[in-house]
Amino acid sequence: MFDRHQGGDRVVLASIDTGDPDYAESLSELRLLATSAGLDITGVVEGRRDRPDPALFAGSGKVEEIGSVVRATDAELVIFNHALSPAQERNLERALQCRVIDRTTLILDIFARRAKSAEGILQVELAQLAHLSTRLVRGWTHLERQKGGIGLRGPGETQLETDRRLIGNRVKLLKERLVRAQRQRTIQRRARSRRHVMSISLVGYTNAGKSTLFNLLAHEQTYVANQLFATLDTTTRQVWLPGAGQVVLSDTVGFITGLPHTLVESFRATLEETRQADLLLHVVDNASPSRDRHIAEVNRVLHEIGADHVRQILIYNKMDLCAGDPGVEHDEYGRITAIRLSARTGAGLPALRETLAELANEFMQNARIGPADDNATTSHPAGR
Repeated sequence: MFDRHQGGDRVVLASIDTGDPDYAESLSELRLLATSAGLDITGVVEGRRDRPDPALFAGSGKVEEIGSVVRATDAELVIFNHALSPAQERNLERALQCRVIDRTTLILDIFARRAKSAEGILQVELAQLAHLSTRLVRGWTHLERQKGGIGLRGPGETQLETDRRLIGNRVKLLKERLVRAQRQRTIQRRARSRRHVMSISLVGYTNAGKSTLFNLLAHEQTYVANQLFATLDTTTRQVWLPGAGQVVLSDTVGFITGLPHTLVESFRATLEETRQADLLLHVVDNASPSRDRHIAEVNRVLHEIGADHVRQILIYNKMDLCAGDPGVEHDEYGRITAIRLSARTGAGLPALRETLAELANEFMQNARIGPADDNATTSHPAGR
């Protein structure tokens, strides 16, 4: 959908500090995003402003500096660590004489490369179209003409109107397909509800270790890598818990600061699995200095998708990289609120399994007491 870069493209990163206390980490994440996309970072240009420039985001002097680095390194692409307006993007491309994208477009590009399931591919394309519809600067109708389309432009339509109509038609088709996929997920959830099977979803900031923990619990070999968004498509497996029986465990896409709203909207069908879960295991990189901010960002997205009512247990992962021992934390009422462990070494995993078995038994007991209702949301007996 986009004019996607090829792996190994030479890129200059541009980042403007406008006083954000998390600026340094944001720039570090941009480096990781670019690396995850297979780009060759040839330079990083930083600057500081009280507020973004309306026309260029960075000031004209800083744009000249970026241009000098682009020419000196033969870079083919500049990525801004910010959300650029369509006008800013166009102005920067004219000034720099190379392609310019923002953080949002980079994340969408990574998602497009990582999507493997049919539903995931549809969701990413929908998010790309929503983003593209505000720009329409690189053309779109030529893709249809390559497929043999004739007479695409309607009576009195401008090229821009034609592009918007074609995008609108494609968006409508994608949404219809996603609705059908969501109906299938709903049928599967209702079947589990009738069998009184507890549903558990792993959530967390990207690269927190969710997939490693999922592999340990489910005895699976899903893809694990030390990079952002290594997991995109939701993976669901049945897991046997000694003393409790079967539960359903789902590994979901990681969140990140500035996750495009269009992406959250497009993935709402997949994230419905999280909203309808009986328990969320919120996996946290306990060794990260930004741990608390990551927790807050994940909770913000959970609120946005309507999953903040689901009981949540914090999983402080990567204890092998920081001070402290694996263990269990309780609130003043004796309920388990957090578990400290290392998914890499397995330390603390028995405590997690025991906790899940205890909650699964509690869930099944309460489910048998209450009448089955296919139209009702699965109950959350433990509450938050």
